[in-house]
Amino acid sequence: MNYENFAAFYDSLTENVEYPLRAARIHHIVESEIRTEGRILLDLACGSGSMSEEMAKLGYDVIGVDNSPAMLAAAMDKKFDSGLPIQYLCQDMREIDMFGTIDVTICTLDSLNHLPSLEDVQQVFRRVSLFAQPGGLFIFDMNTIYKHHEVLDDKTFIFDTESVFCVWENHLKQDSNIVEMQLTFFEKDGDAYYRSDELITENAYSTEEITEAIKNAGLELVAIYDADLQIESPEKLSELTPTTQRMLFVTRKPELEDME
Repeated sequence: MNYENFAAFYDSLTENVEYPLRAARIHHIVESEIRTEGRILLDLACGSGSMSEEMAKLGYDVIGVDNSPAMLAAAMDKKFDSGLPIQYLCQDMREIDMFGTIDVTICTLDSLNHLPSLEDVQQVFRRVSLFAQPGGLFIFDMNTIYKHHEVLDDKTFIFDTESVFCVWENHLKQDSNIVEMQLTFFEKDGDAYYRSDELITENAYSTEEITEAIKNAGLELVAIYDADLQIESPEKLSELTPTTQRMLFVTRKPELEDME
C-alpha cells in the first residue's frame, strides 16, 4: 500500500499524536536496554518523517524507510525545513536492505498491523534481525485484538481540519481480527470540495503469536508494555491490561557471546 491519497492529509489528521513524548519513551528504553556503542537508528514505515525528526533531535543517526513516495516527499520537506541529517530510503520493510548494521530499529503507530499476514510480519522481523547489531534493539508497537473488536469495529470517526474533512469508517471482517478502514477525504479548494478515498486493512495478533515470531527471527523478547498508558510520563512504563489498545514490544539481538 502506498497511501498516495492519505499522504496528503496524514499530518493534519495526526496532530494529536505526541511524537516528542513517544520519542522520549523510546529513548529512555534504549538508554536502559541497548548493548551497543553506536546510535544508528532505523525508522521503519517512517511515513511523513515526524518520528524520524524527533529521534534525530535526540542525537540518533536516523535512516527512515517507507514504501510510499508521497509519504517520503512529505518527510523530505520536513528535513529541508529542520536541516536534520536524516537519510530516507524508499523500500518495503519486508525487503529492507541496509549498507551496514543497525543499533536501534523502531516501527511505531501500528504500522506492522497494516501488513497482509503474520508471515509478512515475520519476514520484517527476519530482515530486522539480519541487519541488527548484536546487542541492538528492535522496538515496535501493534494494535491489539481488543482494540479491533471493542474500539474500532463498526465505528465511524469524523475529522474536520482546516485542510480536509475526513470520514473514517471501520468494519471488522467476520470471524477474524481484520479491520477494514474506509477513509473518505473531502479537500476544500475555493468553493468546491474534491473527494478521494483510501482503503486500509489492519490485522491484529495475540501476544503469543508475536512473541513466537520474535523468537523465530533470532531475537529475544525484553519486555512488553502498554504503548499508550501514561504516555505523558515517558519514563513510566506500564504493563499490559485487558483493555490495552496498543502493545509496545522491546526486543534485542543476542550478543555474540550469547549466540555461541
